[in-house]
Amino acid sequence: MTYVVTDACIKCKYMDCVEVCPVDCFYEGEVMLVINPNECIDCGVCEPECPAEAILPDTESGLERWLELNTSFSTEWPNITRKKDSPADADDHKGEEGKYEKFFTPDPGEGD
Repeated sequence: MTYVVTDACIKCKYMDCVEVCPVDCFYEGEVMLVINPNECIDCGVCEPECPAEAILPDTESGLERWLELNTSFSTEWPNITRKKDSPADADDHKGEEGKYEKFFTPDPGEGD
């Protein structure tokens, strides 16, 4: 088992999860974070930290797409180990439907 970041993170990027991760397995894209499933130790401390409830165990059904996306982009985007400020409009996008189709971009974030 590993944890994955889903589309609930898109345009929110709260980064509370980054602060608590003991193995620094988060990677930053322009509009969301991902977890490298090969580095994740399945400790689960990140899941309750996410205000957007974007982090889920990959054992939940229907998350295959997100496991693939996390696996792929965690090898392309820069590692992030410190919490940064969330986007100014993060709360406006919290709970919004269809964020992947509307806002996803494969562009990397800044990292640390």
